[in-house]
Amino acid sequence: MQGPSIEFKNVNLNLGNTQILEDVSFSISPTTIHCIIGSNGGGKTSLIRCMLGQMPHSGDIKIKWGENRTIGYVPQQLEIDKTLPVSVVDFLTMATQRRPAFLGQSKQQAQKISDLLEEFGLTSKRNDKLGSLSGGERQRVVFAQAMVPTPALLVLDEPMTGLDVAGGEVILAAVRKFASDGGTVVWINHDIAQVNKVADKLTYVNKTIVLDGAPLEVLQTGVANKLFPTLSFNESSPDGDSAETTDIEVEGE
Repeated sequence: MQGPSIEFKNVNLNLGNTQILEDVSFSISPTTIHCIIGSNGGGKTSLIRCMLGQMPHSGDIKIKWGENRTIGYVPQQLEIDKTLPVSVVDFLTMATQRRPAFLGQSKQQAQKISDLLEEFGLTSKRNDKLGSLSGGERQRVVFAQAMVPTPALLVLDEPMTGLDVAGGEVILAAVRKFASDGGTVVWINHDIAQVNKVADKLTYVNKTIVLDGAPLEVLQTGVANKLFPTLSFNESSPDGDSAETTDIEVEGE
């Protein structure tokens, strides 16, 4: 699998008399985890919608695809009618085959669904109704659904909402594996400490580009200090020796 590279060049977005994005230019490399961060209302989600062709804009957004052009998308939350009589396995079946789920799984997809259920810790929930799951469990189901058919580009819009620690670790492992297998990840993420640990590159958007680069480079600049005044850097290992990496901690969290 080869994920796409993405280039934003002088992207502008106006809604009525309000300018949402102004001359946004940066690039996303293939096979990386690229986090989009910024304050609420700064244009993060609008930028991603422009990339997906959902909002009119000026400027250029070029996606250089390989053979696979499939996009997987995980929203912040799955809004469903909790009385809907759809089981977890039926939901995944509908996403993986054309024939109706009530006719059962095709042999071709049965193993794929079983593998997804195991990967996301949902095997015991396969016959449970979606509406009976916790918010974190539903989020894992949505993430599993985004992986079929196998995407080359994975777009995440704050997917950790409602997840407990164990569920978050499952998702993080899946994201890292996807990128290491060659996929490209574009992740809207508000948790700056998490971004430092998982992102190959970050872009801070507040109408225009404020920060862009590897986390350990840009998060130690004067601009970052003003944006994240509670960030502190721990550059030593527990035994007092100099560590190879720098962890960022957010005071009070």
